[in-house]
Amino acid sequence: MAAAILLARAGWSVTVHERASTIGGGARTGELTLPGFHHDVCSSIHPMAADSPCFEKFPLGDHGLEWIQPDAPCAHPLDDGTAVMQERFVDATASNLAEDGDAWRRLMEPIVAAWPAMRSDVLRMPHIPHHPLAMARFGLRALRSAGGLADAHFRGVRARALWAGIAAHSVMPFEARGSAAPGLALAVVGHASGWPLARGGAQRISDALASYLRSLGGDVLTDSPVSTLPDAPLVMCDLSPRPFIQIAGTRMPADFRRSLEQFRYGPGTFKVDWALDGPIPWRARDCLRAGTVHVGGTFEEIAAWERGEGSRPFVLVTQPSLFDSSRAPAGMHTAWGYCHVPNGSTADMTEAIESQIERFAPGFRKRILARHILTPADLERRNPNLVGGDIVGGANTLSQMLLRPTRRLYGTPLKGVYLCSSSTPPGGGVHGMCGYGAVLAAGIKL
Repeated sequence: MAAAILLARAGWSVTVHERASTIGGGARTGELTLPGFHHDVCSSIHPMAADSPCFEKFPLGDHGLEWIQPDAPCAHPLDDGTAVMQERFVDATASNLAEDGDAWRRLMEPIVAAWPAMRSDVLRMPHIPHHPLAMARFGLRALRSAGGLADAHFRGVRARALWAGIAAHSVMPFEARGSAAPGLALAVVGHASGWPLARGGAQRISDALASYLRSLGGDVLTDSPVSTLPDAPLVMCDLSPRPFIQIAGTRMPADFRRSLEQFRYGPGTFKVDWALDGPIPWRARDCLRAGTVHVGGTFEEIAAWERGEGSRPFVLVTQPSLFDSSRAPAGMHTAWGYCHVPNGSTADMTEAIESQIERFAPGFRKRILARHILTPADLERRNPNLVGGDIVGGANTLSQMLLRPTRRLYGTPLKGVYLCSSSTPPGGGVHGMCGYGAVLAAGIKL
């Protein structure tokens, strides 16, 4: 949608084709469990959306979008009954990290201070940065493995656990070079601008974008699947490589098709949504202040799961109804949890996910009124971009973080045809920057 809006702002006549009956892709909301319980189908917490250099150009507040900031970006419960908190401010976070408080300050403070100036450099395709010194400071740490960064900076259980939960958003083994980058960016954004959610659900983001596009004269067609590339002077394809191959067909040169076929998808996702009769009964009550709760225990436990060797899953949990009463009937709540699984996995992770939450929130299962399950196959059926349940647009290997999906980045050999999905830089997330980069690649002045 971001590419469409930018083109409309530049004077182009724009039509968006959406195969589903509602717009949104990963930013959708629906009654998945019981009437009156509104669940975000994929994304719920949107750190990069509220801090996006692209979205900040759009008057989305005038089109119904309102951000809610939880008191704390994230919490990480431990077996001792406490939780490690990433608070909005660096000092407040450092104060609950025991012996690693000063190390957290030294790591985060310079990058957080520089973030407003350098975020456009971080969230853009590879280019000569406008703030080279700040980018060098960030890059030297981001290019490390998540495990290497932890070993270099943290010694105690609390800081290492907090870092592990944030770093696991990379959907990479902690031993992989570059696996520190997504976690470092998310931690910095948590301090710089928070991890907010949209009042009313993620659908409100998509609806606001569509409303703004229509105000510019653009059009959005739902139930409008595209089976062949349209005959138009400029085509922006919000498609990952596999569905793009299916649509572009034989029009592509053989070498470019082979390059796309070599694109690597990442792990899949198994997600459970719950309708609850009350808040999740976390043993550590601080978890109720956080928009996101990272459930996985110690650094070592989470690292083992993310490299495919653990026995208990790392589960990302959010309960939006704690902060937004519109998500559920009075006194009731919605929540979801998901874990990373092998791409295309058919394993039922429901019991493992609920057991892991119960570990830190005894009595959780007694709160469940209904549940809804999305397997990797279900996710792909809903959205063919999510191949094998990969919700981040491709494996976050170091090469694919820098050059994705091919060395052409957004470009294709087909005249006027560009890719603008999360399989292009800067990758997954609701932030519009993939569309922003594609429009720049097409030579449109913004």
